[in-house]
Amino acid sequence: MAVAVSVELVAVRHGMTAWNLERRYQGQRDIALKFPEAEAALERLRIGLEGERFALIYSSDLTRCRQTLEWTGAAETNGVTPAFEPRLREIDFGDYEGKTYDELKDRPDYRAWIDSVGEQRIPGGENGADLRARLDDWLTDVAKAAVEAGGSAPIKVLAVAHGGVIRELRRRFESVAFWDATVRQAEGRRWQLNYSPEANKKGDDPWQCSCSSAVPAPASATP
Repeated sequence: MAVAVSVELVAVRHGMTAWNLERRYQGQRDIALKFPEAEAALERLRIGLEGERFALIYSSDLTRCRQTLEWTGAAETNGVTPAFEPRLREIDFGDYEGKTYDELKDRPDYRAWIDSVGEQRIPGGENGADLRARLDDWLTDVAKAAVEAGGSAPIKVLAVAHGGVIRELRRRFESVAFWDATVRQAEGRRWQLNYSPEANKKGDDPWQCSCSSAVPAPASATP
């Protein structure tokens, strides 16, 4: 792809699940949202996205993200068929899935993973490099789709994903430290991005972020 493109990417985390409440690592387990606990935050997200015009919509293919996307009504409002994307899944937590911090804290491999800020491979699962590789592949496809969507204004993209996915995107676009990049359920980030194929040819990061903000916008930031 030899065309530069501007993208406004809105990435939101799925709503509350039972394992979120129990503080268990979910990873790629296909767990549904928990109601009524998830409802208040989902409603805030729905209201926060009202009036947004998305040209492209993506979601992790796991149930909790599909449900979150459905709750927002964004696909129906915009008349866009969403792409359900395995590359947007949470990091594979392998042996840690279903367990809590207290159940893992005495394991040397878990302590090593914590100390490596996610870079050490999880037994039976992924590491940060694996997650970044599939997100990079997905972003390349987003750039291609944005070029095909055309128009001179930034192409607005919605992605419903997981906490670990948004953490990695924040590290890339905002240079936020690993432990500071957390977002809560049914919340996320908005990035103003420019994709440069020339930078990509030179081996530089083709994506540059000019602005980022919280989604939904904090009440103090609304008129």
